[in-house]
Amino acid sequence: MVLDSLPGAVPTNGLPDQNPESISGWPIEDQPRRRIAKFGAEQLSTAELLGICLGSGLRGEDAVSMARRLLTQFGSLRKLLLSPITHLNGVRGLGPAKIAMLKAVAELGARGAESELADARNFSQSQDVANYLQQRLGYQPRENFACLFLSVRLDLIAFEVLFRGSVDHAHVHAREILRRGLELNAGAVILAHNHPSGVAEPSQSDVALTRELVDLLARIDIRVVDHIVVSPRQYVSFAARGLLP
Repeated sequence: MVLDSLPGAVPTNGLPDQNPESISGWPIEDQPRRRIAKFGAEQLSTAELLGICLGSGLRGEDAVSMARRLLTQFGSLRKLLLSPITHLNGVRGLGPAKIAMLKAVAELGARGAESELADARNFSQSQDVANYLQQRLGYQPRENFACLFLSVRLDLIAFEVLFRGSVDHAHVHAREILRRGLELNAGAVILAHNHPSGVAEPSQSDVALTRELVDLLARIDIRVVDHIVVSPRQYVSFAARGLLP
């Protein structure tokens, strides 16, 4: 296996990088790594930052040029980072090492958002929670059902994907949610699932399931704070819509 994302490594075509337009041939003051050290990451373009992460490009295409191509091909940085591995396989220039890097960057971003939510104890703000859930669930190709287990004071205890389903359905077992809530000594929970169709509007079965879970969890003193349905570009908060019993 060729580690095609490491600086100085042999590209996937097995030939040394003889690209005359390689970043190493740029004027020193223009090289992204030099600029990030001198001016800070916020002064670099998205393509330059992504190019630093990619580490190397292909013959005839430096890392920043590759980054621009990927951003154009996928439409945005977020779509690139959150695309399933199956969608990244086969993309020109993306081997196992670069794909692993992209998924690592995406996961770090999600964990950073989770940490920020936990520190701010901002779980009453559906927009902030939805942004986090979109990173976690919004781009999944199959429907997933997850829970944000919270303390009575709404401190984050754990985020867990409990059920994974098909492109349009996930079987949710109430007893499993109750069991995990008791194990984690949760006092509250935010329910969440994604709609791979891209339309976040809750179905009648979503509404019925929510009512059932609100009733069952109340019996063990766990309050349902919200149920948020997400897609890559949309979200619906049951609490904001007045859909919670």
